[in-house]
Amino acid sequence: MNAYSRPRSFLALAGVVVLWASAFPAIRVGVDDLGVAALSFLRLAIAAVVLAAFAPFLGVRRPRRRDLPLIVLAGATGMTAYQVLLNWGEVHVSAGTASMLIAVAPVFSVLLGRSFLSEPVTRSVLIGSGVALGGSVTVALGGGSAGFSAGALVVLAAAVVQGVYHVVSKPLLRHYSGMEVATYAMVAGTVLALPLLPATVHAVAAASSEALASAAYLGLLPSAVGFVLWGYAVARLPLAVSTAALYLVPPVALVVSFVWLSEIPHLVEVLGGVVIVGGVVLINRRSRKGSTSIDRRPEVVSPVESPTR
Repeated sequence: MNAYSRPRSFLALAGVVVLWASAFPAIRVGVDDLGVAALSFLRLAIAAVVLAAFAPFLGVRRPRRRDLPLIVLAGATGMTAYQVLLNWGEVHVSAGTASMLIAVAPVFSVLLGRSFLSEPVTRSVLIGSGVALGGSVTVALGGGSAGFSAGALVVLAAAVVQGVYHVVSKPLLRHYSGMEVATYAMVAGTVLALPLLPATVHAVAAASSEALASAAYLGLLPSAVGFVLWGYAVARLPLAVSTAALYLVPPVALVVSFVWLSEIPHLVEVLGGVVIVGGVVLINRRSRKGSTSIDRRPEVVSPVESPTR
């Protein structure tokens, strides 16, 4: 990498962190007015149209026919189910809380990878998983004066399906770049979300301009542009540097939520978030020591290191 491209790569990585962190408060802005179904469909559809339009310029190839079942499963879990569950959860929990709970997704990736891909799980990975899960329980129990919120379970369910997406993506990443897998999954997820279209049409007709702007922002920037910037950065920076930057998403989300929505997290939630990130750091540090050549391909990330949005 030349001296000119390296600063641009770090700038792209910083943009990814800010965009993905800002998605959590943007959901809070849009979901109350548009509703879960409409916001989910609009974000997916906008992102899919943008990524499909730029696919030829991003080097995205047509997928092989035999890979379509996995691509559909990736779209169903990492896109459709993830968006619906996260948006539903944010009806009941704050944006900052949601960002911390979603950070636990790599734990489920590890556990599912052990079950379905026969991937080895070391003692350190088990400890890191336990630490991160303990942190998620702390965040869930610290959610405001009422204590435990059922909405926290819905967000954790979103983290689970994100973990499924990471595991499903691993076989695909042997043949496609991370950008290609994200594009395929986004398009598949939009098609699978078509049953939400009637509710979307009804909600859009009565929605405020602020809610519509939030949906457009989510589809264009955190989803579409975010994936493009992520692909650019991962292709040019060491994978350890790129994935380490994702640990900044929850704290940046807390800052953005405070500035945008005046949300003030509880101390217990912040401590739980720190514990979650600490556990995920431990998992990723151990996973990288045993990474394969697949993990070193440009724009390819392992399930544990895959980004969340």
